Amino acid sequence: MSIAASGFVLGFLLATAYGAAFHFIVGGPARQILLYILASWVGFTIGHFLGDFINLELFKLGTLHLFSASLGAWTALVASHWFVSNES
Repeated sequence: MSIAASGFVLGFLLATAYGAAFHFIVGGPARQILLYILASWVGFTIGHFLGDFINLELFKLGTLHLFSASLGAWTALVASHWFVSNES
């Protein structure tokens, strides 16, 4: 249930890219990019550990559970966008 330093860096970069890409796709004020990046980091981390917990081997890259982590990141991104859009 550990992640190597290279997996951590790759996960950090991927989650950041997911958050930035999501902001590029949906648009919005510049301050929302921070929300999307944070949501992506949290979702990516939770998704990785859930994939590790259930031992999901789909798209596993080293110790990084890429499929479940990416799914967690995108789920968190959609949820954060939904919360922000329903706020007003």
